[in-house]
Amino acid sequence: MKNSFKDKPWFKVASNKYIWVLLFFCTWMFFLDNYSFFDHRILDKQIEDLEDNADYYQQEIKKDQKNIKQLKNSEQIEKYAREKYYMKKDSEDIYIIEFESDTIEKATN
Repeated sequence: MKNSFKDKPWFKVASNKYIWVLLFFCTWMFFLDNYSFFDHRILDKQIEDLEDNADYYQQEIKKDQKNIKQLKNSEQIEKYAREKYYMKKDSEDIYIIEFESDTIEKATN
């Protein structure tokens, strides 16, 4: 009895040992290895997030340095204290006016 599959081209490819080794290697590298493709994708995403955070913090550092530079002037310190902390001189009265649109925005945030 002759095996009819041996003459088929797909059988020759499927029975090739190099094809099986290549399939095993690719499966191992994509799914099972410590440095698999999917692990690299996760690590690349984390790297991108960290780089975005670094850019954000660099911008915040520049803003803070600018504010520190401005606060070296005594007039700027007084202005900052009045606007941020509602400080006043003894002979002054301060009236804080809030509009409805301001309170609505604060409530939704």
